[in-house]
Amino acid sequence: MNILRSFWNSPTGLKTTHFWGPTFNWSLPLAAAMDTKKPPETISVNMTGVMCVYSASFMRFAWVVRPRNLHLLACHLTNETMQLYQLSRWFRAQRVVEQSEKEINAE
Repeated sequence: MNILRSFWNSPTGLKTTHFWGPTFNWSLPLAAAMDTKKPPETISVNMTGVMCVYSASFMRFAWVVRPRNLHLLACHLTNETMQLYQLSRWFRAQRVVEQSEKEINAE
């Protein structure tokens, strides 16, 4: 019971935004993971780039803020990874399209 009470009263416990902010923020990497099933042509490269900058910024914030928010850091690290994966899918799809256009023009 002491462990639960200490978590409840901690600076990053259930009564703080240090807990609830990252908890709800997990919807971003979960949505990105669900988007991996969609075709790469539907990826918005602008939005994905913005999400990469956003997550990188908040990873730094989560590390520097006192008390250090490792929950938020893990969330944004996961989101950054998923967004970079989405960008790589988009770039690979663009390369395939360019190669097929070159082949069509060469004929």
